[in-house]
Amino acid sequence: MEELLELKTLLLGGNISEALLLVEEMTEMSKDDKLNKIFSFGIILLLHLIKQQAEKRTTRSWDVSIRNSVRQIQRSNKRRKANGNYLTPEELQETLLDAYKFALDKAALEAFEGRYEAEAIAAMVDRNFILNQAMQLITEEE
Repeated sequence: MEELLELKTLLLGGNISEALLLVEEMTEMSKDDKLNKIFSFGIILLLHLIKQQAEKRTTRSWDVSIRNSVRQIQRSNKRRKANGNYLTPEELQETLLDAYKFALDKAALEAFEGRYEAEAIAAMVDRNFILNQAMQLITEEE
């Protein structure tokens, strides 16, 4: 809100160049917020995909969590007025790759009742398959 008031002041004062800089900064802040949301829901999505593959089973709870995470990622990534996405498929893939490490740590706490370390869970699953599966889920339901 503070940025909007500053923008208004700059525009009323005729300081267009500084107003444009502030708009760029606000745009970047908005994209960072979207990226953080996508990253957080990516961790949840990947966590359950990892647990499914490692334990070779699923639960209704995991399935619902996967669906909800996919919907939230799609919702956060959608530009409503511009009718596009904030992140390109390449940026989305990179975000999921970053989130994978965090999901693996969480999976080590949850899968097999926490008996294995993250490295052991990593050896039980195919990282590329899981990342591709996540991308497919996100892009097919849009």
